Amino acid sequence: MHVVVNAAMSVDGKLAAHTREQLAISGPEDFDRVDRVRAAADGVMVGVGTVLADDPHLTLDVTDRRVQRQRHGRSGNPARVVADSTARTPLDARILDDEATTYLLVSEQAPKERRTELADAGAEVIVVGDDRVALAAGIDRLADEGLERLMIEGGGELIYSAFEGGLVDELSIFVGSMLIGGRDAPTLADGDGFTEAFPALTLDDIEQLDDGVVLTYTVED
Repeated sequence: MHVVVNAAMSVDGKLAAHTREQLAISGPEDFDRVDRVRAAADGVMVGVGTVLADDPHLTLDVTDRRVQRQRHGRSGNPARVVADSTARTPLDARILDDEATTYLLVSEQAPKERRTELADAGAEVIVVGDDRVALAAGIDRLADEGLERLMIEGGGELIYSAFEGGLVDELSIFVGSMLIGGRDAPTLADGDGFTEAFPALTLDDIEQLDDGVVLTYTVED
């Protein structure tokens, strides 16, 4: 599985304000770039915190890209994946509509009744992990479902877990001309943080878009 992390952050590394409300960090040019990255992926993953805060749809914006995927024998939209240890995804979340397949990765701590309700709402529920989602095992299960390229869009806890597990191959970051601040504001990689064995990144490309830049890195083994 090839895993790409993509996110937009402020110049001080924040994904949102401390209120966790969604901010327009990038603009139309970067939105189109993200849509292209999504179109190349087999699945798009977010954490449940992103679902609760933003209620994203995680489908393609440009119709021609959906058509091109279908011409190549693929679904119109990539699959949607949510890492949701205790099955907190709302039953009316937009990612549960019929626009694309939706996988929910949950742990054994997720109530069985809730798992059934989410399955009835249209999700394919995959149990991986005891107390929380075992991300590496979840990605392996997604590979078993035929996914070969996975795009992770956040939030910071999920991104950190992916890096901590050595699962990331590529990192693309839009850095917007915005200063957010706040010690409690979410960052690109939250979680416990690294104190040694920091992930090694090689800068491959710098591209100016909107009022910011896109930095693309290869993540070294």
